[in-house]
Amino acid sequence: MSQQQFNQSLVDFLSESPTPFHAVQSMVYRLSDAGFQVLEEGDSWNVEAGGRYYVVRNGSSIIAWTMPQTSALESGFRMVGAHTDSPCLKVKPTPEMHKNGYFQLGVEVYGGVLLNPWFDRDLSIAGRVSYRNDEGELADALVDFSKAVAIIPSLAIHLDREANKDRTINAQTYLPPILGQSEEKPDFRALLKTQLEKQGVHDVAQVFDYELCFYDTQKPGFVGLNDEFVASARLDNLLSCFIGLNALLTSDTSQGALLVCNDHEEVGSMSAAGAQGPMLKQVLERVMPDAEERNRALSRSFMISADNAHGVHPNFADKHDGNHGPVINQGAVIKVNANQRYATNSETSTLYRHLAELEEVPVQSFVVRSDMGCGSTIGPIAAAEIGVRTLDIGVPQFAMHSIRELAGSADAYNLSKVLSRFFITERV
Repeated sequence: MSQQQFNQSLVDFLSESPTPFHAVQSMVYRLSDAGFQVLEEGDSWNVEAGGRYYVVRNGSSIIAWTMPQTSALESGFRMVGAHTDSPCLKVKPTPEMHKNGYFQLGVEVYGGVLLNPWFDRDLSIAGRVSYRNDEGELADALVDFSKAVAIIPSLAIHLDREANKDRTINAQTYLPPILGQSEEKPDFRALLKTQLEKQGVHDVAQVFDYELCFYDTQKPGFVGLNDEFVASARLDNLLSCFIGLNALLTSDTSQGALLVCNDHEEVGSMSAAGAQGPMLKQVLERVMPDAEERNRALSRSFMISADNAHGVHPNFADKHDGNHGPVINQGAVIKVNANQRYATNSETSTLYRHLAELEEVPVQSFVVRSDMGCGSTIGPIAAAEIGVRTLDIGVPQFAMHSIRELAGSADAYNLSKVLSRFFITERV
């Protein structure tokens, strides 16, 4: 696959994935087309050497893997981890608001959202709806309004002359999007029922609850005189999900290869579907039931936690350590933190540098300024939960946690090449 083909597939995936539920659905389609077999958590599993499988939890987290042709005890697993969620505005359970003739929805801030860019954007709504069907059974369906149905207008500069100097955002009062005008407060659940019917779900008797978020309807695209950049919502961290998925799909079954994409990373990962939950550990226990053999296999395993990094912004270069300012399109970034906010150590970073050298792609490193706090990833969590050697790496980007982010059009492709080699490497 060429870089151009890779990037086109990437923007297609981003367009299909406005929520973690849709992202997992998109991954399931691609895995199924490649011959991966779905396993249900409530069923008995019978995995075979050379088999290709996936399992979904909560509709928003997924683990896909290939069983090695040889014993998993001998080869262990090469694992890549990412997360499916992104900071956003989520619709509250009783969201309807009617003020001055405008219909609005109350929202809750999910994760560390950069709020200013959400104003004056064409917004839509997507997510999962839970309902009772005509037969009295409980069911779920994905919903996506697709078109722009809402907006959060800015307050005019004439009414706030200090806006460009100091405008803080009150999440409770400033953020409810406007969906239209009406004489009375509409029933949002009735609107969801209508939308599901438009999408072909005709058995909805009553909508009970939902997990919905607003998203920007502007499509992903390329920016720059020479298309140097990819611009899109949710690059953090659907970009890494796609990179890992592409690498897994192009791998063989000579070694055990596994991709885990967890939900809820942006809010701490502590959930049944999050990295701090038991999902990965439970899958490994079912794939390798004998504890002695599993622990020996894990000693031969390796995890690459892929989560985007902060590229050095030319207008704010002082926010970076002078020796550790990653530049976009100059390679994926090895993330290091002495206080274990990242799981990288010298052994794990050396393996990545070796693989990158074999693929002839550049590598950078990132350490946060010593006078600033450091974020984290699923890497330290996975390392602590299953005791596996782990590397934290990521594609450098701008505007992390904004409604529209920016990454390099070469970096994702190059990282995918290294991960593809990683999945088939005999010794790690």
